[in-house]
Amino acid sequence: MKSFYIALIRHGLCEGETEGRYIGHTDAPLTGEGRRQLDALRGDCRYPEADALFTSPLARCRESAALLYPDNAPIEMRGLIEYYFGEYENKSPAELERHPLFARWIGGEAGVTPPFGEALSDFQARICDTFVKVVDGLIKTGTRRSAIVTHGGVIMALLAAFGLPEAPMHEWLTPSGCGYTLRVEPSLWMRARKCEVMSLVPGEPEEREDDPISKERSLWLELEETERV
Repeated sequence: MKSFYIALIRHGLCEGETEGRYIGHTDAPLTGEGRRQLDALRGDCRYPEADALFTSPLARCRESAALLYPDNAPIEMRGLIEYYFGEYENKSPAELERHPLFARWIGGEAGVTPPFGEALSDFQARICDTFVKVVDGLIKTGTRRSAIVTHGGVIMALLAAFGLPEAPMHEWLTPSGCGYTLRVEPSLWMRARKCEVMSLVPGEPEEREDDPISKERSLWLELEETERV
């Protein structure tokens, strides 16, 4: 039975991220540096080909999709939008340190949600339902190669829910412009709703889709160091 390949890609660096702000539903565009970084990655590395392209409707994802896949017409899906931070939207930890719930929320206390924000369980249900619809649609139409340009939190939650090997959300932290290629085996998907995490995105120009996932770790470390500066 044929396999299906899905590239999950995080958008480029956007306004507010360099200041450590919580950018969820805030419709922040890419920064100039974010655009330059994506252009450099696309020029130096290899992004997987895609016969179908899906994206969050927020500007930073639409702009990233246009830069990385200029020949594809993206399908925008509201279910792929980032977590909504409520009153914490577009604020930095320094601005929130006196908020009565912030320390409990940032400490991971169960059941604590930013005021007027999205419950984690609702966020997970929303994006997982959307991903299932995407995968089922790809299998039904026989579309074997696709890409999803979305947000870091969305990628982390999707891989924690569907990825093999299994790992918690924080272990799927993804630099801007990077992501993972998933292989969907229809029999495994129908039986267990699981996908194999195959390799990192982007890859070296000569890299094959079945190369080990560790091959691009050095590039990721360089990008993470750049974003911290």
